[in-house]
Amino acid sequence: MKRLLYLLFAALFLYGCSNKKSGDLIGVQDRAPGYSVDPYGMVIIPQGSFVQGAGDEDIPWSLNAETKTVSVAAFWMDDTEITNNEYRQFVYWVRDSIARLEIATRGNLDIEETRMVYNKNSQDLREEPFFIKEEDLPLNWEYQIPWDGSDPEMYEPYTVIKEKLFYPNEERFTKYIGMEEIDTRKLVFEYSWVDYQQAAQKFLLDGKVRRRNFSAEVLERDNYQGDTETNVFNAQAVEERYVNRKSFIQRNRILVYPDTLVWVGDFSFAYNEPYAATYFTHPNFDEYPVVGVTWMQATAFSVWRTNLMNSWLVTQGNALIHDYKLPTEAEWEYAARGGLEQMMYPWGGYYTRDSYGCFLANFKNNRGDYTKDGDLFTSEARKFHPNDYGLYDMAGNVAEWTRDAFDESSYSYTHDMNPAYEYNAQRDDQPVLKRKVIRGGSWKDIAFFLQNGTRTFEYQDTAKSYIGFRCVRAHMGSQPAVSSKSSVY
Repeated sequence: MKRLLYLLFAALFLYGCSNKKSGDLIGVQDRAPGYSVDPYGMVIIPQGSFVQGAGDEDIPWSLNAETKTVSVAAFWMDDTEITNNEYRQFVYWVRDSIARLEIATRGNLDIEETRMVYNKNSQDLREEPFFIKEEDLPLNWEYQIPWDGSDPEMYEPYTVIKEKLFYPNEERFTKYIGMEEIDTRKLVFEYSWVDYQQAAQKFLLDGKVRRRNFSAEVLERDNYQGDTETNVFNAQAVEERYVNRKSFIQRNRILVYPDTLVWVGDFSFAYNEPYAATYFTHPNFDEYPVVGVTWMQATAFSVWRTNLMNSWLVTQGNALIHDYKLPTEAEWEYAARGGLEQMMYPWGGYYTRDSYGCFLANFKNNRGDYTKDGDLFTSEARKFHPNDYGLYDMAGNVAEWTRDAFDESSYSYTHDMNPAYEYNAQRDDQPVLKRKVIRGGSWKDIAFFLQNGTRTFEYQDTAKSYIGFRCVRAHMGSQPAVSSKSSVY
C-alpha cells in the first residue's frame, strides 16, 4: 500500500512539473501575491442590494430622493471619519517631502551629475555632465530633518527649509524662541490621475471645453490614409490621436492644510476663535474628525493614501491595490443602513434615543440644544455605538463628502448596479456643476439630515466646520454577501 501511494505521489509530481514545459494552457506562473491582510481601520461591507432613497417623508417639494432598488459590490470602508491625526500624517508627508527636496537641491532647480555616454562617432564611452530635474530627484526618507535648528552641524539645511517653508519675519506675530511656524500656503500636493469616464467615451479635453472630437470630417481626415479609393484604415492615427492615454491624464495641485478659520467664518456673531487656533493642532483633538477640508482636498488625500500603500506593497513584492477613494453616494447609503431594510437611521428604528433615553448620535436636538447629547460641537470618534457593519458616526458628528456630483434627478438615470454620477468640474465651470453630495448630517443639523436617505450638497472647493470624510477601497476577488435584517431597536 505504501509503495502504491509513493508511486501515485511521484506520478502527480512529475505530471505537475511536465505541465510547465508542455504546450498546455496553464496561465502565467509566479504572479505577485495579492495583499490579503485586512486594511487597518477599515471594515468589509459585503455586496448586496437595497432600496436607495428616503425612508420617511421628504422635506416638502424637495423631490430629490426617489426610491430605487440598486446593487452594490463589496468594498472596504473606514470605520470612522478620517481624524485630525490621520489627516496630519498627510500634511506632514507633504511638508517633509518639500523640505527634503529643498535640502537635496540646495535651492537649485537642477543638480548637475555625470554619466557615461556612448559616442557613436568615436565608438567609445566618455563622461558627460547632465542635470537631474527636480521632479525626478529621489528623496532620502531616512534623513532626519532638523526642524528646530538646534544641531550646529544641521544649520545649513535648517536655513534652507526655514527660507522655503517658514513664515517670513514680517508675517510673524510671535517673536519668541521656538515659535517659528510653517507657512501652510507652501504645503502643496501635486498628483496625477486618469479620467476613466473621459477615456471610456473617447472624450478629449480641449483647453477649457469638453468635446467629443469624432466629427465625420475629422474621422475621414485622420483615420484613413491618403488613398481614397482603397480607403485604408490608419490604425496608428487613431492610436495616437484618440487612444493615447496622455490625453486623459489630469494633473492637480492642491493646498493640503485644512482651513481652520471655518470655525469663525461659518458662524456670525459667535466666539469660536479657540477652535480655530487649536482644533487641528492640539493633541486633545487628535481623535476628532478632521473638518475644514474641501472635497478636492479629501480627493487628494485619497490619492496620497493609495500611493503610500502601493509604495510599501512594491517593497514587499505584492500586487498593487485598487485606489482609495471617497465613497459613491450609493456605497455610503448602503453602508450606513448596515443591512437593515427601510430603516430611517443607521441604528434602525424611528427614534434618535435608545430605550434608556440616551441619544444615539451627535446632532442638534431638543429644539436647538447642542449639548444634550454630551458635546457642544464635534465628538471624539467611536463615542457612539457602531451600526451592524461596524461603522461609527454614519449619522451625526460631521457630514461626509461622497464622490458623486449632486443632481436632484440623478436617481432617475444612474445605473442600478454600482450607481454613480461623477463629474470632473473645471475651475471656471458654473457653481451648479461643482456641487458634490454630502451625507449623514452633522453636530449642527437637526435629525432629518441624519436619516439614511437624506441627501444634500456642498460645493467642491468649499470647506466647512461640519463636513469631514472617510475613504473606501474596492474588495478584490470573491464577493462576500449578506442577507437583509430587520431593526435592532
